[in-house]
Amino acid sequence: MARPDWRLLDKDLARLNQMERTTGYVVRPLLGLGLALAFMALAGVEAALVLGTSPTTIMAMVAAVFGAYLALNIGANDVANNMGPAVGAKALPMTAALIAAALAEVSGALLGGSEVVATVSSKLIDPEAMSAPQTVVQAMMSAMIASALWVNLATWMGAPVSTTQSIIGSILGATTAAAGFGAVDWFTFSGIATSWMLSPLIGAVLAMALLALIRRLITQQDDKMAAARRWVPLLLAGMGGAFGTFFVLKLPESLSSATSSQALLAGVGVALLSFLIARPLILHRAAQLEHQKGAIKALFRLPLVIAAVLMSFAHGANDVANAISPLATIVHVMGQQEAGTHPAEINALASLHVPFWVLIIGAFGMAMGVLLFGPRLVNMVGNQITKLNPIRAYCVSTSAALTVIVASWLGLPVSSTHVAVGAVFGVGFYREYAAAHARRAGQKAERPGLPREDRSRRRLVRRSHVLTILAAWLITVPLSAALSAGIYALMHVFSV
Repeated sequence: MARPDWRLLDKDLARLNQMERTTGYVVRPLLGLGLALAFMALAGVEAALVLGTSPTTIMAMVAAVFGAYLALNIGANDVANNMGPAVGAKALPMTAALIAAALAEVSGALLGGSEVVATVSSKLIDPEAMSAPQTVVQAMMSAMIASALWVNLATWMGAPVSTTQSIIGSILGATTAAAGFGAVDWFTFSGIATSWMLSPLIGAVLAMALLALIRRLITQQDDKMAAARRWVPLLLAGMGGAFGTFFVLKLPESLSSATSSQALLAGVGVALLSFLIARPLILHRAAQLEHQKGAIKALFRLPLVIAAVLMSFAHGANDVANAISPLATIVHVMGQQEAGTHPAEINALASLHVPFWVLIIGAFGMAMGVLLFGPRLVNMVGNQITKLNPIRAYCVSTSAALTVIVASWLGLPVSSTHVAVGAVFGVGFYREYAAAHARRAGQKAERPGLPREDRSRRRLVRRSHVLTILAAWLITVPLSAALSAGIYALMHVFSV
């Protein structure tokens, strides 16, 4: 009997393993797509079961499907703002970050998203110009589809964009197509657009200032660990105070109706509590890490995880309105029509109560978007713009919270995406500045006759990603508006 050739068997097994890896690479995206489509179909079925066999059921089913599609894309894109810095700093592994974000998003949406307050759109659009029920339904449907398509494309390109900008741009586009340019308050919109442009700059400047302060107080000191024992508890207390204030301000009125002064007092209280908790923990942890490499950075890891979870909860409670406002408005208008309400009495842009089944679609849609499609944008923000460690990620998260607080006091609507990504840009460009300054100082002191180094080799921020993201930010409102106007025109033609 011939002996088996084990080398041939090993080669066959290697080929099988390679085939399995290739199959998994191909099937994994298809699995995510299949689960997303299944969720959208279930959203339509849920609408049919809740509304029964009324004349508006078909339209409500279609609206629910596109509402689920929009929620999936908002979850996939916006998770990068909350979890990107923590993942990039290796404070959380990707899988744990996605699960934590999904749970926090669902919790925030279900607890705080039961009401949709009057949005920025109500300040921009003349309600009288959008009083006809059919016009409102078609405009909101167009806005949902256009916003979801643009956010989907931006996520595929690897560009974190503002979903608030996308939905507002889409509503403006549909409104203009339906009622003309006079239906929009363009002066108010110009002020809002200016705040959107300024917010990433403010976030970048604050992040640079924080990083420079930490370098001066801790990492450039001779005895870094002694400096860390002195300053890290104070820095973490500042972070706790910023997030305490941020959290109170960002929660909807159904959970908190605190004023700015009350939010500030809450932040001061959280800062004091954070200091009392952090100081003994930091002293104990510093003693354990005394002679280990990267000890200073390790002291910032746990606060980063807490900050990321809080930001996800606040995002779920606050931004679920972006996903469900158009759908809730459509359901509200159709319900008023069935009840026989006169069209002139229907105010679709005012505050309205959200049915629980609509809230379920928004909450679980965002969570599924996080789990199925979130890694692409988390990697982009956390790893591919510039290299983050726990100290730099601390600067990103804290400066983002501070920017939102300042903007809230000034009454300026800002994009959390712009603020967070702007802070990442600021950290990266400050690293470039510090490296160039140190290099020039070294050359001047030691070898002044050396030629200038190739600056492209010292760039610590990937320019291609910066340009892609900035371009996506600039075109979000006009592109989503144009797309929404086109979709509305098609719907109007086919409905005549």
